[in-house]
Amino acid sequence: MQLTVAIIGAPHGLKGELRLDVRTDSPKLRLAVGSMLETDPPEFGPLTVERTRTHKGALQVIFKECHDRTCAEGLSGTKLIIETDEDENDEDDAWYPHELIGLEVLDPDGYTLGEVIALEPMPAQDLLVVREPDGIITRVPFVKDIVTDVDLDDNCVIVDAPSGLFSEEEMVLDAEEDKPDSQSEEANS
Repeated sequence: MQLTVAIIGAPHGLKGELRLDVRTDSPKLRLAVGSMLETDPPEFGPLTVERTRTHKGALQVIFKECHDRTCAEGLSGTKLIIETDEDENDEDDAWYPHELIGLEVLDPDGYTLGEVIALEPMPAQDLLVVREPDGIITRVPFVKDIVTDVDLDDNCVIVDAPSGLFSEEEMVLDAEEDKPDSQSEEANS
């Protein structure tokens, strides 16, 4: 199985240095000096890590195959990928994006909220990208307080969403507010 380790960002300077958008929990292992990484698209690789450093909180890298700004600009947006064995990840609360995509999103009562269509890595936490039944796209923070359960066997995730996160919740709340109070109806009779 192929996993994305990083996505090459903008060049830094004139000597081929590139900023990386790291997508691995083990950047020191995966992006160590001497590591050879396949690329997507494949015609840009493989690339061999020659040097790394951290600059303003971001990982910068120089590849043996790229030593000028023109080459670096051409690599921008390229994914660095590795072949891995799925059994490598033994954590109970960690999933690969391909395992989450396509899962049904349910609220704690079992009502359908949508389907997971992507996972967006963000600095603080990842976001589950959910397509609601009406086609609206909702981004759900992938934190234990909100995504309370991921059940790959039942092909679903349980989301205890805060009020207003999903559009259907807003419609239900609006409909309840528009209902006349039952006591008012009796008083008018």
